[in-house]
Formats: sequence, C-alpha cells, structure tokens
Amino acid sequence: MQLASKIIIADDHPLFRAALRQAVTQAIAGVEIVEADSLAAVQEAVVQHSDADLVLLDLHMPGTNGFTGLIFLRGQNPGLPVVVVSGSEEVSVMKRAMDFGASGFIPKSAPLETISEAIVAVLEGEEWLPQEIHEDQPEDVSVEERKFAEALASLTPQQFRVLTMLTEGLLNKQIAYELNVSEATIKAHVTAILRKLGVHSRTQAVIAAQRLSVDPARTDMES
Repeated sequence: MQLASKIIIADDHPLFRAALRQAVTQAIAGVEIVEADSLAAVQEAVVQHSDADLVLLDLHMPGTNGFTGLIFLRGQNPGLPVVVVSGSEEVSVMKRAMDFGASGFIPKSAPLETISEAIVAVLEGEEWLPQEIHEDQPEDVSVEERKFAEALASLTPQQFRVLTMLTEGLLNKQIAYELNVSEATIKAHVTAILRKLGVHSRTQAVIAAQRLSVDPARTDMES
C-alpha cells in the first residue's frame, strides 16, 4: 500500500467520480480525495491544494476541449503529474495524451483493479499505459501542434477561459457577461491570446485550438 497521498479527481460525471474514488481508496491507504467537475474547478482545486500528488483528468469536461485542458494544466503546474482517464480509447488518443505531457492514460473501460494499479505506478514515478500500447510507437503530435501546445500553456487562466469560450462561438460581449468583466477587458485578453499563440485572428486561434480536440467527442460513459 502507498503512503497517504492527495489526489484530485476531475470528471463531470458523478457516477464515474464515485468509481474512481473507489479505485483510489482501494489502492492507497489514508488517501485524501478532492473532486472537481469542470476545468475551472480543477484549477481552483490545484491552487487550494498545492500539496496534491496527482490529478486524474477526463478529457471532456466543461471548460476544456480535448487535449487543451491537459496541456494547460501541465503548463501551469509542471511538477504535478496528470493521468488522463477517458472513454476515448483509441491508440492515437492515448499516444497524443502522453506526448502532450500526461504521466499515464487509463481507459474508462478498465477494471477497478487495473485503475488502482495504474495510479500506484504513477505515484511511484512511472508512466502507465495499457499493456497493448508500446512506447516505441511513433508520435502522433506534429511539430506544429507541439509548438501551439507550448504557446497554449503560456496563457493565463483567464486567457485560457476566454479562448475556450471563443471556441464555443461566443462573442466578446457574451464572454464579458459570463466572466463579469467589461467588453474592453475581453478585447485586451483576445489581443494577448492572439499574440501568444502567434495567430492573426480569433478564427485562426479557434481553428488551432480545435485541432487539439478528440474524436469521437463523447464515448463510453460520456454522453
């Protein structure tokens, strides 16, 4: 059994959070668990629990689009391991998650015992993938995507929220209303986002972010 740890479970489905909680408590004696149901909640949890040892992250939650949440969390918290737990179980998705900085990838279809085993392995400093996935398989991330991912990781939390809302098709005034700030503030954020991402329009920014999406978008327990 592992020594006491603190783990953040990030998934917007209460039933699956409960399943992960069971797997974690089976694997680790005295574990403290913090739950989050959106990327904003994950960010808040990471700030409030700076001693967290691991994040178990779903790829599809409010506030994140595919790999963007993973990339942003790793950029903001490079010392905090993140394991993706997803119903998108294609080999290419698993490999891209690892290439974007995940410490492991656990399919949602995995038995609880396997999930527990994977969590223990990552807490011990290892990387974990299903046995059928080989580390020597070629990378699925292009040089262009890797460069964009580095730029994405440099955004501030508020800039990341604005970019996410842009990808959802919201206008500046709608984003301002949602974030309770002025439209001028949103315009300033958009300008900074475009500069950091190295693009010239919000359309280019959205297209670049959408390349990091995962298809199919919702599978398994994800509806």
